[in-house]
Amino acid sequence: MRVLVTGITGFTGGHLARFLVRRGRRVRGLARPASRSRAAGLADAGVDVALGDLTDPLSLASACAGIDTLYHIAATYRTAGQPARAYRAVNADGTRALLDAAGAAGVRRFVHCSTGGVHGHVEQPPADERAPLAPGDIYQETKLEGERLARAAGETGGMEVVVVRPIGIYGPGDTRFLKMFRAIAGRRFPMIGTGRVFYHLTYIDDLVEGFELCGETPAAAGRTYLLAGPRYTTLGELVRVIADELGVPPPRWRFPARPVRLAGALCEAVCVPLGIEPPLYRRRVDFFTKSRAFDTTRARNELGYAPSVDLAEGIRRTAEWYRKQGWL
Repeated sequence: MRVLVTGITGFTGGHLARFLVRRGRRVRGLARPASRSRAAGLADAGVDVALGDLTDPLSLASACAGIDTLYHIAATYRTAGQPARAYRAVNADGTRALLDAAGAAGVRRFVHCSTGGVHGHVEQPPADERAPLAPGDIYQETKLEGERLARAAGETGGMEVVVVRPIGIYGPGDTRFLKMFRAIAGRRFPMIGTGRVFYHLTYIDDLVEGFELCGETPAAAGRTYLLAGPRYTTLGELVRVIADELGVPPPRWRFPARPVRLAGALCEAVCVPLGIEPPLYRRRVDFFTKSRAFDTTRARNELGYAPSVDLAEGIRRTAEWYRKQGWL
């Protein structure tokens, strides 16, 4: 099977491309020309690297040629000071251009990576795929726009489309949770709010297996799936599990959420127009106050999705990788 993976220089895309090579697939990976050097390791691992950009339709046509299944992982993630049009250009317009190129090239199946964040705060946990959609920022809004474009393409064209909403991706190679690990290790982690909101993580190995199932299970065509880890937990328990792994006590001090959120809004108002990363912003407060707990029954029943890496083991592997990098 000939597959294309976009976003191969990112955490999820890179893991998926390597995983599919190990599974015997002929893998082409799309990387931006500016990321050529970062893609070199993937070429050594057996990935055929194609240089292109979601904002360059000609490069997409070339990348899609001869492809059976396409895994669209690439996206613009949250960056301070980035205007809304930058998110829309990649996450929405770029997805539309890729869908057009894939359709023209005769791609059989298009697996679109969205995000569980399109559900926003989960009012009645756990949420399944039918839960209300309530994106809370421009990143989530444009990701929802992208998945709607993908779904519409599947309904009107001859290409099978599967929408995937991953939840809380982590594991060796990820750096998004590094600040949290470091803060807990240094006993500087501020617990904002009660710590009783729910949080759900997905280990990267479980996630890429789920993506493969979405790409190869016949009954998945036209469906949307939440892919998450074996269980969700409270934020307080997550912090305790990390603290236990790092050999430190969990944080004692708690701060009320409302004044911290106000301080974050003020920091954003001052820093964002200047293109400066705010030391505190509202999205960080959301981490402590919004519940994220999901039900993966549909993926388990229809795909045979069976995540196996429990939270404690995933945290242990992640911390071990951070230590090997000299970051902890």
